[in-house]
Amino acid sequence: MRAKNKWLIALSTIAIHISIGSVYAYSVFKSPLSEQIGWDSQKVALAFTIAIFFLGITAAFFGKQIEKIGPRKAGILAAVLFCGGLAIAGWGVTEGSLYGFYLGYGVIGGIGLGVGYLAPVSTLVSWFPDRRGFATGMAVMGFGMGAFAAGPIAAKLIESIGIANTLFTMSVAYCMIMLAGASYIARPTTGTTAQTDTHAHSPGKSNKAPLVIADISPREALASGRFWMLWTMFFINITCGIMLISAASPMAQEQVGMSAAAAATMVGVMGLFNGLGRLGWSALSDKLGRSNIFTLFFSVTFVAFLLLPQLSSPLLFQIFIFLIISFYGGGFAISPAFIGDMFGTKHLGVILGYLLTAWSTAGIAGPMAVAFIYERTGGYELTFYLFAVLLIIAFGISFLIRRAIQPTSGRLPLMKEKRHV
Repeated sequence: MRAKNKWLIALSTIAIHISIGSVYAYSVFKSPLSEQIGWDSQKVALAFTIAIFFLGITAAFFGKQIEKIGPRKAGILAAVLFCGGLAIAGWGVTEGSLYGFYLGYGVIGGIGLGVGYLAPVSTLVSWFPDRRGFATGMAVMGFGMGAFAAGPIAAKLIESIGIANTLFTMSVAYCMIMLAGASYIARPTTGTTAQTDTHAHSPGKSNKAPLVIADISPREALASGRFWMLWTMFFINITCGIMLISAASPMAQEQVGMSAAAAATMVGVMGLFNGLGRLGWSALSDKLGRSNIFTLFFSVTFVAFLLLPQLSSPLLFQIFIFLIISFYGGGFAISPAFIGDMFGTKHLGVILGYLLTAWSTAGIAGPMAVAFIYERTGGYELTFYLFAVLLIIAFGISFLIRRAIQPTSGRLPLMKEKRHV
């Protein structure tokens, strides 16, 4: 069999993720669904929440099975489920069935998201064992950038052909893209690429003499304190970002007076920063350390959340939003690499599945919190201040996790130290 090209594997991974990443453009559908069909904002927000919930649950409880069937079959299955879910959601809109919409976009589409998200990440890490942060950044960059094209295109399609036909069109287009990606993606064969972890960076900071981490079983990982510290940081980072994503379009229109078209464009650009943040921050974490990058995320986001309610300038508003979304995306890319640093890469996919329960939990907490507060206060100011409290907690944990992963503490399962020549 002809040897696979690892860069084409990366492109195939991005093709799958950029398709399922269109879920981040969901806020473009919120106002049309409320205005044209009459569903209130909380009911509309619930579909996105259900989708993210089933993404995390699928990754957590079916991670072993997804890893077992392999990335190609997983990619095909993801295409069928995700795109089938979009089609069913379109039918729900046509029939005016809210529960049909939930079933398609939320449940079936969400399961497709979980299957499509998990397998490509662990696969691409195995092709780039010496650059985990960069590899996971590439793997999930497409997911973050999915809204870059989907946001403005979906907004124009909704205006010209309606909500239901937009969902049908997206279903067909993304199915073709995902099947094309799935047809090439594969794990490396023995001897294709280095399978050792000897290039792995220390989780704290770059090290000229990298540490070799013994592979830890998923059960042992779940029993460790450092897993739950990572889970909590991941949860708070996602909650803050997904809150903005779920309400970005109406928030921009109401708070700083942007037009619907300008807000839709902003949603698309948010996808660009989401994707670039995944690649840029994850690559930087290979040099500066995962803990240091998380500390930066939480400190800057805390300041931004205090300032955002006071802004009236659309330009400054967007600059802050884009920066926070780049952090949000970066957290997704850094976390799988962090897992490899702390627990080894043998069970990375399964442990990542458990970590993604933070995503499903945040998918409920973030969008529903902002919708709940908005319904009762008529604004978004209180949301920013409440979430700022969570950021203080995450900032503290980003320091505590350093102590939990120091080799001298005896908590990190190290094999012998090796130097490269």
